[in-house]
Amino acid sequence: MSQPLTVTATHGHVPGEMWPSVQRGGDWPDSITSAVREAKTFTFNILRRLTVTCIRCVFEFRSLTLPLPGLFLAIMNDMVSSRSLWLALGLSIPIFLSIRRSLNRFHRSSKLPENYERVLILGASSGIGRAIAHIYASRGARVCIVSRREGELETVAEECRALSTTAGHGEYQAGGKRVLHVVADFAEVEDMVRVRSALETEWRGLDTLVVAAGVSALKPLMEVAGVEKKGKIFSPPQAYETGLQKAVEIANAAMKGNYVGPLVAASTTVEALRLIQPQIPLLSTTSPSPSVLLLSSLASVIPAPTRTLYGSTKSASFMLYQSLSIEHPDIHFAFVLPSTVEGNFRASAVDAGEVRESDPNASGLKREAVARRCVKAVDEGDGVVFMPWLMSWSQLVLWACPEFVRWRAMKKYNFSSDESKEGAPLF
Repeated sequence: MSQPLTVTATHGHVPGEMWPSVQRGGDWPDSITSAVREAKTFTFNILRRLTVTCIRCVFEFRSLTLPLPGLFLAIMNDMVSSRSLWLALGLSIPIFLSIRRSLNRFHRSSKLPENYERVLILGASSGIGRAIAHIYASRGARVCIVSRREGELETVAEECRALSTTAGHGEYQAGGKRVLHVVADFAEVEDMVRVRSALETEWRGLDTLVVAAGVSALKPLMEVAGVEKKGKIFSPPQAYETGLQKAVEIANAAMKGNYVGPLVAASTTVEALRLIQPQIPLLSTTSPSPSVLLLSSLASVIPAPTRTLYGSTKSASFMLYQSLSIEHPDIHFAFVLPSTVEGNFRASAVDAGEVRESDPNASGLKREAVARRCVKAVDEGDGVVFMPWLMSWSQLVLWACPEFVRWRAMKKYNFSSDESKEGAPLF
């Protein structure tokens, strides 16, 4: 029988800093432990039957009178004849996924109550970052919003304070302000050090880092360099020095917003998220459940025309944070990769390119829906999240049918070349 649930108050070394921590004596409840044990036994039996089937078929056809396809068909026929095997295999997958999701959800919420969470949101003056700030503020979390645009940032800060007050939460929590706003560029080292100092002073640490800032780029690479392609003819015939220099400057701007910014943010805040921080005494008491959310893009894993600079820089930051998740296993990393999202994000493209796809405000994902999924990914311990969920199969389709993905990307962004096909490629 599982031990009773107890609530204790955990005090840090800094006076006035305290959060309630829900702890459970012993291991997981007996019901979950029993379910996990039964699922493991179930899966072991499935694998054992598959192994026996393969060995038996190999011995039956050891004379090699049948070619390899014949042997494969024989194995499949034996498996199909056992309907219970397929039924067990089909049922075991959702069981494992449900148990894993339940355990992750319990782990986060049990260690860090929502109204005591300390959240830093980079890129919160508009779009998805703004919607994420609203969600955290409405449930009583301590929120620090960061952006370069002072006017918009102050407006969002007032909105967060109003949402927090409406939900019944005071202006201060554990000796610090519940809502902070800092005008800063997350790609500038001095600015991010200043943000970290503000967190140390007000909150004595950090629980959740949300990286929602970024820039867009909408032109094909050769157009960025001043070369246009009409059929098989380039005009001018080659990129000149001024065009190449302009391409480098725009690439640096895209790199700064989509890669250098996340890199600086991680370098200045990851250590503040760690459970043990001997280097900085003010952070000796930090997060019981540290988490990082990177708002990336589907373009970081699916190549598309006109998104050369945007997709490559987004992919670089995506790989950067995935590698960080291995280097810092005590910090949970979540990644949300949405497709086209509504809003005016593309209006400030670093290459001043025009929007080629259909109106994002009419066909794109809703910002609030993406924001809710981002918060849910942190709360439930999700890893990589594709939006819409059907896009989670995109990597498999790209591997199996790359020409189909290429055709769909060209169609979406109204991109044509003399080498493109008129219709969809056959599978």
